[in-house]
Amino acid sequence: MINIRREGIILGKTERSFENEGVMNPAVITRDNTVHMFYRAVKKGNYSTIGYCRLEGPLQIVRRNELPLVSPQFNYERQGVEDPRIVRIGSVYYMSYTAYDGKNAFGALAISDDLVHFQKQGIITPVFSYAEFAELVASQEHLTDKYFRTYNKRETENETGEKLYLTDKNVVFFPRRIHGKLYFMHRIKPEIQLVAVNDLEELHRDFWEDYFRHLDSHILLRSRYAHESSYIGAGCPPIETPEGWLLIYHSVYDTPEGYVYSACASLLDLQNPEIELSRLPYPLFSPEMDYELSGVVNRVCFPTGTALFDDRLYIYYGAADQYIACASVVLQDLLNELIRHKV
Repeated sequence: MINIRREGIILGKTERSFENEGVMNPAVITRDNTVHMFYRAVKKGNYSTIGYCRLEGPLQIVRRNELPLVSPQFNYERQGVEDPRIVRIGSVYYMSYTAYDGKNAFGALAISDDLVHFQKQGIITPVFSYAEFAELVASQEHLTDKYFRTYNKRETENETGEKLYLTDKNVVFFPRRIHGKLYFMHRIKPEIQLVAVNDLEELHRDFWEDYFRHLDSHILLRSRYAHESSYIGAGCPPIETPEGWLLIYHSVYDTPEGYVYSACASLLDLQNPEIELSRLPYPLFSPEMDYELSGVVNRVCFPTGTALFDDRLYIYYGAADQYIACASVVLQDLLNELIRHKV
């Protein structure tokens, strides 16, 4: 087993109106000794914006903005911009996030060249009803029947005539192009899917129709172990190491008390990330501390960002949908353990 060090709560809610319900699920990117953290801030009524704070070193907060950095602007995100992740590709910062309109959740993107001003690029995941999705994937015998369960299965409209679409969340980009292509993960429950395109303009409806017709070939990770038995989803942006892309993702399993969300680890091939090399057969860490076990949503460790300082990897995560916490591990210890568990 790996020695995980709990670093404790990094950030909690305040009395400020935009974050008086909770803070969670931060995007993290480092410059030298500085950690830039973009976090989901929730106000009462479950309305989300993205707040900002700056750390010197992995744990010391030196600045925290009094107002949101990114807020809803468009109808498709009117109730929330949620769960950001961030990478730098070339000179551009890509912030992916979940856009929530109160009924539907989509993967969306904003870009920046200075980490202060973000230009929204709109929805980048498919906008399909469940019925459209089910028809396109129907002939694929190897898809698990979980794709057709209640969490995906929705009517085309609600009682007031509003359109209802397939939920698609957890968009996470790889931090560089691979063979010239942009790669990003997304999640239609219960598995993690992978997209590779030359340019984001390719993501039109015809692209997604063909993608769904061959969905089985676009699944990156499937559930393997008991702690992943309900579903899995992307977590932190992949970390490039000599051994492969280190992927910290989240897993979910059901209990009589409700779902348990854990942080997990896998290793992907550097040149062909569709190939999984190894995976821990147990969670990297699971809810144990009071602040992980009890909150707005109980029993949640939801990893979304990392920072490397010296030989130690710091993993930032949402704890019980109320706090931002951190755990750390010696990076090489984690890689060595992963290598022991080839798939």
